[in-house]
Amino acid sequence: MIKTCIAALTLAASLAFGQTALSLEDQARLAMAHKDYRKALDIYQTITMPTPLVLNMMGMAYLSLNDLSNAKKYYQRALKAKPDYSEAINNLGAIYYAEKNYRRAIGEYEKAIKLSPNSALFHSNLGTAWYMRKDFVKMTEYYRKALQLDSTVFESRGGYDGSLIQQNSGLDEKAKYFFYLAKTYAIQGMHPQALQNIRKALENGFKDRKHLTSDPEFASMQELPEFKELLTYQPKVL
Repeated sequence: MIKTCIAALTLAASLAFGQTALSLEDQARLAMAHKDYRKALDIYQTITMPTPLVLNMMGMAYLSLNDLSNAKKYYQRALKAKPDYSEAINNLGAIYYAEKNYRRAIGEYEKAIKLSPNSALFHSNLGTAWYMRKDFVKMTEYYRKALQLDSTVFESRGGYDGSLIQQNSGLDEKAKYFFYLAKTYAIQGMHPQALQNIRKALENGFKDRKHLTSDPEFASMQELPEFKELLTYQPKVL
């Protein structure tokens, strides 16, 4: 998302200085930056020999319109043209995730990570997919790696998977998600973020408070005034 905004600003600056001969790809990128996905698709469709990048962007536009079938089709076309295109592989994983085919999503995310091992987004997506398969150990493993690569990955990420948990899950699933995310932050010593996610877990109905004092991940936080306050916090469940 940040890269898209920068690209949009660059293009806008070009227009301001009278450089109006934008390529079709640049016009489509501007439309994507303004979230006008149908306009972007109309422009992309006029490109006679689309590159893998264009095909991947078309998939992203369709995904933004919740058209999973066409999104998958264009990600697959991008991969047919460029089999080692890690972003398209990750995006295809997001489609399988949205279809609740978590096993296939995990397979795609693992392939993407082999090609781009320093992508925090790919690791966080893989962690979330393992969460949906109730493997909290692997979720924490990949979330930790994501945080090591980018400490802001869960605040600024443009990923699809974590947001789906928060938007479409029941309170119990949301509570567990925020609890395990809090544990991941605590392991990294990121106490403010851990406290924030403990609060979110409690606000979504997390009931097993004994884990806050017994789980070793929270040992270093026991004497924090904010942590002690959360132990007695009685929120109105969202």
